Amino acid sequence: MFEKWFPNVDIADLNTAIYETFYMTILSLIGTFIIGIILGLLLYLTSKGKLWENKVVYGIVAAVVNIFRAIPFIILILLLFPFTDFIVGTIRGPEAALPALIIGSAPFYARLVEIALKEVDNGVVEAAKAMGAKNSTIMFKVLLKESMPALVSGLTVTAIALIGSTAVAGVIGAGGLGDFAYFYGFQRRQFDVVFICTLLIVIVVFVFQFIGDLISNKLDKR
Repeated sequence: MFEKWFPNVDIADLNTAIYETFYMTILSLIGTFIIGIILGLLLYLTSKGKLWENKVVYGIVAAVVNIFRAIPFIILILLLFPFTDFIVGTIRGPEAALPALIIGSAPFYARLVEIALKEVDNGVVEAAKAMGAKNSTIMFKVLLKESMPALVSGLTVTAIALIGSTAVAGVIGAGGLGDFAYFYGFQRRQFDVVFICTLLIVIVVFVFQFIGDLISNKLDKR
């Protein structure tokens, strides 16, 4: 039945493309989470009236975040070619897509982290300070803990955006379903390949959304 509806789809190549898409998405999501949390905390803590209020640091971090958020992903990949070649040793393949995916997504997630932290009840923070809690304790035991459902929801949104970015990266040889759809489907005018890749990307998006919503709901104690 599969061969009848999708005669031009090579199952082995398709499985490789699926693996590469998950590989790029999961690894870049881990990097995005770590860098995004750091940047988001800096944005929040150095803003007016917060623990580390500092206009200069806030201005620098905000500028970096805004600049990288403003660059279209396909252009960012091209701009990072020298950096990617230096770090990874190649500009093709799933590994070569990771720097651009992380650098492009971390600033986006950082803003979501900042928003999530701002939603934490300031009274809880003040109560922790009144009890003599250290800044590190307030950060990890109060701010991040209280905002965890929102952080997971933001990470889910970022993951879905990353899946789309992996497809874009595939157009310039990063591998994955985007690569498979473009080079084996579109360029060869084999639109059954394009269709199955599109369908699989939609399924992957739904899987990440379901998992993200499940974790977020488990963490939300309200």
